[in-house]
Amino acid sequence: MATLQLIDYCNPVIVLKPSIKSIFIKTDNRNYGGASRVRIVPSACLQKPSLTRRHLLAETAAISVAPLILGIESPAKSEEPVLSEWERVYLPIDPGVVLLDIAFVPDDLNHGFLLGTRQTIMETKDGGNTWVPRSIPSAEDEDFNYRFNSISFRGKEGWIVGKPAILLYTSDAGESWERIPLSAQLPGDIVSKRENLLEQKRNQGDGLDVYRGIQEGPLFVNDLTALSFLNYLQVDAEVYIKATGENSAEMVTDEGAIYVTSNRGYNWRAAVQETVSATLNRTVSSGISGASYYTGTFNTVNRSPDGSYVAVSSRGNFYLTWEPGQPYWQPHNRAVARRIQNMGWRADGGLWLLVRGGGLYLSKGTGISEDFEEIPVQSRGFGILDVGYRSKEEAWAAGGSGILLRTTNGGKTWTRDKAADNIAANLYSVKFIDNKKGFVLGNDGVLLRFLG
Repeated sequence: MATLQLIDYCNPVIVLKPSIKSIFIKTDNRNYGGASRVRIVPSACLQKPSLTRRHLLAETAAISVAPLILGIESPAKSEEPVLSEWERVYLPIDPGVVLLDIAFVPDDLNHGFLLGTRQTIMETKDGGNTWVPRSIPSAEDEDFNYRFNSISFRGKEGWIVGKPAILLYTSDAGESWERIPLSAQLPGDIVSKRENLLEQKRNQGDGLDVYRGIQEGPLFVNDLTALSFLNYLQVDAEVYIKATGENSAEMVTDEGAIYVTSNRGYNWRAAVQETVSATLNRTVSSGISGASYYTGTFNTVNRSPDGSYVAVSSRGNFYLTWEPGQPYWQPHNRAVARRIQNMGWRADGGLWLLVRGGGLYLSKGTGISEDFEEIPVQSRGFGILDVGYRSKEEAWAAGGSGILLRTTNGGKTWTRDKAADNIAANLYSVKFIDNKKGFVLGNDGVLLRFLG
């Protein structure tokens, strides 16, 4: 192999030799990770006791050029770690727990609560860095495994709602919780509609024989023709509660019933005068596509700061809105071909819309609208499940297989946070308490905390 050697800097001569020993000498055979380490030493350094600055520069230049001429590859640079504005918080819970909601006490943003399935209530007093299980005796009196769906605070007053039907109230920022009895006549999933449907099916004698075990055990079916009904029973419906004032709250069931209380939950007044099913039957001739397939429940429901609601039907083929003072829900045709996954409110008062398959749409203007514009996103084909706004300009979207997307211009463009790609979980809820504190909830007990 030909080599390059500089004999004299003033009169350089290129000499071709069949060996490279005159230029490089292997001086170190110690093993470094399974490969021999070669130290490159100019032969001139071995032959001459001293070098002038000019000769030293010449020899150094020869060493830098030699690898390119000889075809010796330089060691590859290690990739820099991808920086992220989120960190994972590891929780002392079973891996199968699904986190459902999170809230902090407004007067003390270091004090918060985290809810989930399997009767999970976690508490933090350091802003969400660490969490410990919280036991509430009033929720452990019965032999049920409660699923706590929603939590809300206003001042030191707080509310927790779950299923089977349970409502908890605190007036001391969560130091103690009392159980508020709920009327069995409230429609919706808040009153264990699941058990009512089972009983109804048994009475109809349609061949379905289902046994429900304690602790929300599995359902067993002896008739394969009833599997479609079984799948319907296993849909995870939303139940939502919002603290609105002193001794006051607003509660929404998955059937579209909205109830308000002003006396700590001992009495509830209906804010909607008719059920969604009755509304659709009355307005089906108005051209709402998919209304005839309505199964009677919502898939998701989200509330705006001014008290308006947007909800997605269980099949995702249309959506509904409600504003304070309206007697019933207003159905809307979806403006896109694919079915709706979720909808919510932007920080500027407009709507965002997610479709199955990873599509993101934003409404034109503010308020309730049926005019949406598609926004290109790098979802890699995974579905986007939720959007949370930190400010009017910055928002984060989360989805399947650890997808995290960020916008800093109000949603016009989105970039993917690759640091979350290694999280083996579906991220389905983005919650910003304020512009400095935010969390992302995922299955298998995954919780991400915003670093900012």
